[in-house]
Amino acid sequence: MRHTCLFFHAHPDDEALLTAGTMARLAGAGHRVVLVLATAGERGLAPRDLQGRGLGTVRREEAHASARILGCARVAFLGYADSGHAPGPAAARGGTRPFAAADVEEAAGRLADLLTEERADLLTVYDPAGGYGHPDHVQVHRVGYRAARMAGTPVVLEATVDRTLLLRGLRAASWVHRFPPQFDRDSFRTAYGARSEITHRVPVKRHWRAKRASLAAHLSQARGGDSERTLAALGRLPGPAFRQVMGTEWYIQRGLPAGTLHRDPLATLPDARATAPSR
Repeated sequence: MRHTCLFFHAHPDDEALLTAGTMARLAGAGHRVVLVLATAGERGLAPRDLQGRGLGTVRREEAHASARILGCARVAFLGYADSGHAPGPAAARGGTRPFAAADVEEAAGRLADLLTEERADLLTVYDPAGGYGHPDHVQVHRVGYRAARMAGTPVVLEATVDRTLLLRGLRAASWVHRFPPQFDRDSFRTAYGARSEITHRVPVKRHWRAKRASLAAHLSQARGGDSERTLAALGRLPGPAFRQVMGTEWYIQRGLPAGTLHRDPLATLPDARATAPSR
């Protein structure tokens, strides 16, 4: 049976890092994959050679390029502004409300309209911490769950990372890589998902080339700023190392029995599509 899977992310390049392998896997199996982005990521780190174009315009183009590589049938933007990393309430800029400060009901309504239009079977969001705590990522969690309830979307998966493996990887990386002074490795002790919470461990090694090309499509975020960028570091990994490091993607589905661990992102879909309730 062909299913529609909607991947909801905060900024362009988030899909490449967290869910690109799953997206390529599902699209390759004939399912309809839709990428929805809350913002254009215009407050990311900007390279010096934008040639007069705004960063948001560049990152929109990069998102579409990444989506084509992954086999997405559609890319949609909710139209909110990138909130940036600054703590505290985000202020409106240029008449566009930052996503982190958006009314949850309003934003969820926009997303629910897409879920209903697409008759989506599966929605991905982030874990409650928003992974590493970016305010737009935390908002993806809140808005995504509310939208799924509005639209009657049967399965919601929280895209995350196995925290145990992440901390182990950071320790190993510190032996060969000098992190910038502002990098706080200890902050990751509460980031992403605990291993005991993870319900889906999806193997995506077969799709490593698509995932790597998706990362490479976000060229602006590999070159922006003065410090080493995650995208650039991952892009330099040899093929076998990339397959090993990026060959698994993790998700949490709330409400499943303790100890549940699926390899298929569609494993918990009901046999029949639920009827969407009225709002």
